Amino acid sequence: MRWFLAAALGAAALATLSCGGVVDPSKNVTETFTGTIPVQGTAIPGHYFTSKNGEFTIKVTSLQPNANLFFGTILAQGPSDGNCVGNLPILQQNSFGTVNTPVLGGAIISGRYCVFLFDIGTFTVPQTYTLTVSHP
Repeated sequence: MRWFLAAALGAAALATLSCGGVVDPSKNVTETFTGTIPVQGTAIPGHYFTSKNGEFTIKVTSLQPNANLFFGTILAQGPSDGNCVGNLPILQQNSFGTVNTPVLGGAIISGRYCVFLFDIGTFTVPQTYTLTVSHP
């Protein structure tokens, strides 16, 4: 049993090394997206690709004209063509996001991802946003 456990740990370590390992969050790349969330609608800020494992953080840094509203955020698995339309597998969702607070985050593996922002029913006019995604 000990031999099996040691072999499994060794294989996991080798797999991690072959993928470049886990990136220190202080070495993450930050991408910025802007756009408008319609009343009772969804905005697709964009998609991103990460070739490494590590940690990610999604934050809305600006929401105008009213920065005090709650909004929703979704992280979904992105398709290979980068087109964030259709029925994509949802990985994380937060329906009570606020400005300048991380709305989603955690461990992430290499792959393609799509981010969505949506009105949870608090908007009376469209809201323009600036969103940042920090990832390996």
